[in-house]
Amino acid sequence: MHDHVSDPATEAFVAHRDLLFTVAYEMLGSAADAEDVLQETWLRWVEVDLAQVRDQRAYLVRITTRQALNRLRTLNRRKEAYVGPWLPEPLLTAPDVAENVELSENLSLALMFILETLSPTERAVFVLREVFDFGYDDIAAAIGKSPAAVRQIAYRARRHVDARRPRTPASQEEARAALDSFQSALVSGDLQGLLDVLAPDVVFVSDGGGLKLAALRPVIGAEKVLRYMAGSMDKAGGILTGESTTVNGNPGLVLRLDGEIDGVLAFRVENARVTGLYYVRNPEKLTRVESETPLASR
Repeated sequence: MHDHVSDPATEAFVAHRDLLFTVAYEMLGSAADAEDVLQETWLRWVEVDLAQVRDQRAYLVRITTRQALNRLRTLNRRKEAYVGPWLPEPLLTAPDVAENVELSENLSLALMFILETLSPTERAVFVLREVFDFGYDDIAAAIGKSPAAVRQIAYRARRHVDARRPRTPASQEEARAALDSFQSALVSGDLQGLLDVLAPDVVFVSDGGGLKLAALRPVIGAEKVLRYMAGSMDKAGGILTGESTTVNGNPGLVLRLDGEIDGVLAFRVENARVTGLYYVRNPEKLTRVESETPLASR
């Protein structure tokens, strides 16, 4: 038997696969759509004459970006018909993603929820520039605009995101401590304990996708969030348990009702208080919380 000789196109694709998936996922917020984009990227990549390709990584990212942009426009139409807020699909991630401070911050559900407010082109530019540190020329080639135009779009997108993201994001340790307090108060039904860990202007966003009960718009303010959560727990009945996990490189909770997954809760923590709660209940978005998805920024 002779060893199967791998061809250079396959080798290059496999070497950069985690990066390409991460780029597509960060643009789309959907793992299933990101996988489809990778499939389309592969089909185009095998047609390329590799002798003409100077930088395989940049070239592959360019194909992925184009495919993701096409899909993002379709996805935005799907989101318009979506019931209630649309949150990104949470991914269970390996510890190395959490150790990469910049990547974990950019992959957080809190930040990806902000990216939903950008146009598809702005989102592509922001993701390639801020998250993956691509140069303006490479981004220009990927989205078919001039480097000068890309610079403008990057500036506009960064300003838009900075105005909405926390001034001082919490460290993993601070976030984990706030989450532990939240978890023990939630599971023991200690309302005062919950109130103590929630910031007064906390925002609670839940995504049921019309398949599970969820608030149709964000709930704002600690008292209201508490009332909403208490009401939901009363309606649900059963025994609620929470296990801490790492969601998108950040501390999160998998909540179970009588042992069955009810949803995944991601947090935004500032100054040791929870300022954002993102609860994904839509069962179609919970397929990636049992096993790790490898992500990469390089």
